[in-house]
Amino acid sequence: MADVTLDAQGAVQGTVEATAHGPIQRATHDPSKGNAQDWLSSIEKSGLTPRYFLTIGLVVLQEMFEFYDFFLVGYLVSVLAPGWHLTYGQSAVMLLSSGVGAIVGSLIGGQIADIVGRKRMIWGGGLLFSLGAAGCALIPDGAWILFSLLRFVVGCGSMAATTAQNPLVVEITPTRYRTFVASMMVVPVALGTMFAAMISASLLPVIGWRGVAATGALPIVTSLLIVWIAPESVRWLLSRGRNAEARREAAKLLGVPESSVALPNVIEPARKSGSMAELLQDQQRFWWVVVIWIGISTGTYGVILWGPTILSQLLKIPAHEAAHYFVYASIASMLGRVLFSVLPLYIGRRGAAIVGTSLSTVTMLAIFAFYREFVGDWSVFAILVVVGAAFYSGQFSNMSPYVVEVFPVSLGGRAFGLAQASNGVGKILGPICLALIAGSNDVVSPKATTDAVAPAFLFLALCELAALIAIVGFRQEPHGKPMDLH
Repeated sequence: MADVTLDAQGAVQGTVEATAHGPIQRATHDPSKGNAQDWLSSIEKSGLTPRYFLTIGLVVLQEMFEFYDFFLVGYLVSVLAPGWHLTYGQSAVMLLSSGVGAIVGSLIGGQIADIVGRKRMIWGGGLLFSLGAAGCALIPDGAWILFSLLRFVVGCGSMAATTAQNPLVVEITPTRYRTFVASMMVVPVALGTMFAAMISASLLPVIGWRGVAATGALPIVTSLLIVWIAPESVRWLLSRGRNAEARREAAKLLGVPESSVALPNVIEPARKSGSMAELLQDQQRFWWVVVIWIGISTGTYGVILWGPTILSQLLKIPAHEAAHYFVYASIASMLGRVLFSVLPLYIGRRGAAIVGTSLSTVTMLAIFAFYREFVGDWSVFAILVVVGAAFYSGQFSNMSPYVVEVFPVSLGGRAFGLAQASNGVGKILGPICLALIAGSNDVVSPKATTDAVAPAFLFLALCELAALIAIVGFRQEPHGKPMDLH
């Protein structure tokens, strides 16, 4: 068992013993120089504990379910649109309603996460979106407005949880591991899109759309486990001046008695969390977040949410067969997320972001030019959607922690909330662009879909290009650097 002691000034005294999880602290600091970063260095130098891995696993699992449920709606709508005789406009409302909810949930959730903590926002948002998803399975046939309202609840809850999930992982991970771990945690999330495609392809013909929709209630389990297992962010507690709780949560995370971790007495003055307007004090970072997240999310969700319908119409195949193609796209997305988790270790967050948005722009332009073509029996559209997923979806493993890391901890929830609100705008623009180009009052049909593909993907390419320009113009690099509390 380690003995970690800090003096009244918050500085580390003496040495400690090695534990099964690695040494907690070996250096001795001058007490007159004690501060929050000195106290955190004892946490930073410790090993990764079982509770840490359990927490990461639960957060990843909950995020995977969020992605699963969000992308599942694309397959549900591809079934419901012809069965309920919906227009493009009605179908688009069903697709984008969760995007509207995501904007609301992100802005509110980010502020709440900075006020009440990361953990409460994670499990509370998780319960909300699970209940909304389950409700979709109980509505009457043809009730597309009620379906859309429930999808609004899903988007609101899932993004409220997400505004706290990424900050929590970034803040509890030691700096030396942060770039890799915070990126890699987004990799299994891609399994959510793959499971959505697999479940739709295999179970839609068996249990129907209601049975498939009901699977969205599964995250209730992960939310309850997070209440029991996950610690609160020590950095967030310090930024709020809650020193005693920071010591308690540090001991919980490290798996040592609380008495072995001294109370940090000297830290920066606590600052009350304000409104989202506080982010506007740094105009450059504010608009950087808005532009890159609207750009990359519009491109990604435009492809993923309309992709099954487009492919179904282009190839004249049923929705469940089109879903098979998106299983491969999900695998490519997961491989891409591994790539963009490793790449920042060599070229930094900013360099990896430039690579990701550049290749995404090229993919969208290639679909614009060649979507009607075939290579043997393979549709070029299908090939580009599958291969391109490694870039337009894969880059999120780098972009998600990037936003959190360039802001101080006291603004972390609101910064990521701003990112996810912008992400929500992209979730609206992506689905609605094809609906508007095809004609929102037209019934979903092969001719209308085919005619709209080229202009829609040109628009998506321009969105990715805007994100690329914003990334090139912003030069802050957080890789390998400790986070500021204020």
